Amino acid sequence: MLDVRQVCSFADYFVVCTGDSNRQIEAVWQGINKVLKEQGIASHHSEGTAESGWVLLDFGDVVVHIFGVAERGYYQLDRLWEKAVPIVRIQ
Repeated sequence: MLDVRQVCSFADYFVVCTGDSNRQIEAVWQGINKVLKEQGIASHHSEGTAESGWVLLDFGDVVVHIFGVAERGYYQLDRLWEKAVPIVRIQ
């Protein structure tokens, strides 16, 4: 999770995670939607599919990126937003 408030005008936080398979990407996507919906928080917008290796969920202040392994390496969001402050890193 990156705090992007000082380097980004459209979000406060990015959550960037990786799924090892299309099925896992889909499960993470559905799990996030389910838990937040139960809390009364709905996604403003979503893009991508598990099959494409990248899913974006826009919750306004928080944007979630779920990547496949190859796609995360290709897009390198961690490097692109290297000036953001890491809040949580789990490996």
